[in-house]
Amino acid sequence: MSKTVLVIDDEKDMVFGLQMMFEANNFEVVTAFDGQEALNKARQIKPDIIILDLMLPKIDGYRVCRMLKFDEKYRKTPIIMLTARTSAEDKKIGMDVGADAYVVKPFDQQVFMAKVTELLKQAAVPNP
Repeated sequence: MSKTVLVIDDEKDMVFGLQMMFEANNFEVVTAFDGQEALNKARQIKPDIIILDLMLPKIDGYRVCRMLKFDEKYRKTPIIMLTARTSAEDKKIGMDVGADAYVVKPFDQQVFMAKVTELLKQAAVPNP
């Protein structure tokens, strides 16, 4: 059974590249291009993992992450923030709103996929 990833970014080229990478690794890919669409799709499909840009139209990535992580249904869904924002403050805010990882663009695909695999394994382990 393949895993479903929700890729959220307003840059179509980035979404396309991520989609190709995930499909090559046997993921089902669903995409969204703004924060509102991201929330709607997350609630419709309940993805196994979410890749989330910060700078999005309508609702920014921080708010999307916070809204999902404060919802009991999505609390355990891993969220990787994938962004061009490099400051320590941005990363701190990302982790404070519930992101499971913070990755800066451009990124190494192998390292990124290893992080995805690691988070999916952690999410699959039941809490005691």
